[in-house]
Amino acid sequence: MRFSENWLRELIALPVDHDRLLEQFNLLGLEVDACEPAAPEFSGVLVAEIIELEKHPDADRLRVCKVDAGQGELLQIVCGASNAVAGMKAPLALVGAVLPGDIKINKGKLRGVESFGMLCSEAELGLAEKSAGLLALPGNAPVGTDIREYLDLNDHIIEIDLTPNRGDCLSMIGLARECAAANGLVLSPPTIKPVRASIKDTLPVKLEATQACPRYCGRVIRNIDPAAKTPWWMVEKLRRGGIRAIHPVVDITNFVMLELGQPMHGFDLRKLKGGIHVRMAEQGESLTLLDGVEIKLNAESLVIADQQQALALAGVMGGADSGVENDTCDIFFESAYFAPAVIMGRARQFGLHTDSSHRFERGVDPDLQRRAIERATGLLLEIAGGEAGPVIDIKEAAAIPVKPVVWLRAGEIKRLLGCNFAAKEVESILKSTGCTIKGGKGSWQVQPPSYRFDLNIEADMIEELARLRGYDRIPRRLPAFIPRHPQASEFRQSVERITSILLDNGYQEVVTYSFIDPALQRLIDPDAQPLQLRNPISADLSVMRSSLIGSLLNTLVYNINRQQKQLKLFETGSRYCPDGQDVIEERLLAGLCYGPRLAEGWQADAAAVDFYDIKGDVERLLAVGEGIGDIRYVSETHAALHPGQSARIYRGQQPIGWLGAIHPSIVKQLDLGTAAFVFELELCRLLSATPPVFSPISRFPSIRRDFSFEVDETVRWEEVQDCIQKVAPETLTEVRLFDVYSGKGVTPGRKSFAIGLILQEISRTLTDVEIESATSEILVALTENLGVTLRE
Repeated sequence: MRFSENWLRELIALPVDHDRLLEQFNLLGLEVDACEPAAPEFSGVLVAEIIELEKHPDADRLRVCKVDAGQGELLQIVCGASNAVAGMKAPLALVGAVLPGDIKINKGKLRGVESFGMLCSEAELGLAEKSAGLLALPGNAPVGTDIREYLDLNDHIIEIDLTPNRGDCLSMIGLARECAAANGLVLSPPTIKPVRASIKDTLPVKLEATQACPRYCGRVIRNIDPAAKTPWWMVEKLRRGGIRAIHPVVDITNFVMLELGQPMHGFDLRKLKGGIHVRMAEQGESLTLLDGVEIKLNAESLVIADQQQALALAGVMGGADSGVENDTCDIFFESAYFAPAVIMGRARQFGLHTDSSHRFERGVDPDLQRRAIERATGLLLEIAGGEAGPVIDIKEAAAIPVKPVVWLRAGEIKRLLGCNFAAKEVESILKSTGCTIKGGKGSWQVQPPSYRFDLNIEADMIEELARLRGYDRIPRRLPAFIPRHPQASEFRQSVERITSILLDNGYQEVVTYSFIDPALQRLIDPDAQPLQLRNPISADLSVMRSSLIGSLLNTLVYNINRQQKQLKLFETGSRYCPDGQDVIEERLLAGLCYGPRLAEGWQADAAAVDFYDIKGDVERLLAVGEGIGDIRYVSETHAALHPGQSARIYRGQQPIGWLGAIHPSIVKQLDLGTAAFVFELELCRLLSATPPVFSPISRFPSIRRDFSFEVDETVRWEEVQDCIQKVAPETLTEVRLFDVYSGKGVTPGRKSFAIGLILQEISRTLTDVEIESATSEILVALTENLGVTLRE
């Protein structure tokens, strides 16, 4: 919010100076972002009147003026401005004046004619970046008056950075209310007298989208003077508020927006066909905005329309086909309340951000519309004349928000702020914000005003008490508390424990966006239908990821482009999968390995990481939870992984993740140069843990029996393990695979496993009969189920 300090002081007689005012704003939570003079330093410039002028004898573009500056005699000024005419009043820099940029005005000659000063433009006084001629002052400007005094240039322009919940401060009245409350003053808002209708003209207004627009006010005004000019005082207030003057009708709507906080719009009445319809747009309906840009609307866009077409994007910007022009004589003023949820994000959807959308997104007072239209009508009739019709005020009362009554308790004030507030102070502070209060014996019923969208619950009221008393006056006192340490569970481990294992193994944690490039998303998970963002921060971050692998590959490419050749990365984050009308969010842990296994060095092998490197890292992760005894790696297909170097990871029968090399086509498309290996695990499956159980060490010897057998080459080791475990006695403590071989001496199409069976009893030494019985039963099961044959 950018505004003139002098304008604020016109609304309320502040007892504080400029510096204290800025300090108060900061203490109130209204952060002062910038402060600058309304005009640069200059001196010696007066209001002057051109009495007569004649052509310069030696220059076609120069004229010699006789100027009255209240100095007792006419001054001769040579001027080149094209708009200089007799009777015009303009700023005059006298001899000895100093203009912005430390430009000193001296007596001089222009083409042989003496000049005793300089008539000034806005740009020369530092009031505009450029200007086409002299700054024309009103005809009643008093000659000889210092221009700084006349134009009220001894002012400051303050810019405040407001939080989104303080839309009520996006107006001069809102800021004046804050200053009144901070200084213990009573604000008397400017009286807005209703303008009596002098004609009966109206327009039919139909509210079709009542939830989006529950209140709409309008007014027909005819026969305004198209030659009327916006008065200088309004132009300056707008300029200091960051708005350029355009046309009296537009300037008045902008002035009312700055003063009261109600955005308005003025339509050229002759361009309206039939009545006003407030409705949702049709899908694909087009609208050309005031800036000349044509947009395609969707069914979620609220529009102001007539019987033929959409006229304006409600709460954002008017349309070019119904805007006022220099010859406009009849207008229709609009002042409406639009629900914040309906306007929120609509401007950004079309690449816009306007003063109007900024206010409607944060909330505009639903009781303000009629006052605003009366204020605008009075200003327009004063500036441009005309005849006003009756005010049209259409409401859908059930859809207009009503502020809730909030219970405020003295005990809760003490609990949250750590100090007591006297009942009178509580009531005084809350009344200064516009709240109505009932009660007073330790509790109050508080009704917030309609313009305070941030006051809804008891904590909001308590925050308001602290803010307006002053945070610097709240005692600093540490709250008393009893430390409570969460009880650690043996059946669950922390994310920190999991990630520390990866850190210990040389991985680096990364944090990436949950958004991803749609093209990369299709590479990683072509079958998924990712969630599209309505307002993405960029085109290459426009869908929600369904896997963390894409984010890690993005990070890998970024680092490769910066000459990083050895990387081990991991991330814990969420993936998002549509499920009908809902979205499933799942937490994952993903990792990536790339480049040489060891850093370059004379003693290091230059071999690159492979599948078994990252598989070992995964097994270290799985071992700290429920162990790896029931972990299986099953060859399955994943679109992002190499079909010959990938596996799906199961715990028992439950899939918990993937492991493998990135698909060669993706390696080529991303220009990775060499293979990258990734894993992705469901985080919740890693967090469960099995408590350790004590097993005594047997005093009796263990017995080992080794066997070598052939099996079909399609049989996996996990199948052999499962078959052994099904028939093994309790005395079998371990199965060791110590050799895998295929080739000469082994039947074609088969492979050889060499295993060691370790048997041991806790209370005695096993007999040969028991050992032979156990091993025979195991071999029979392997032969019958997997077709193994013992090798000689």
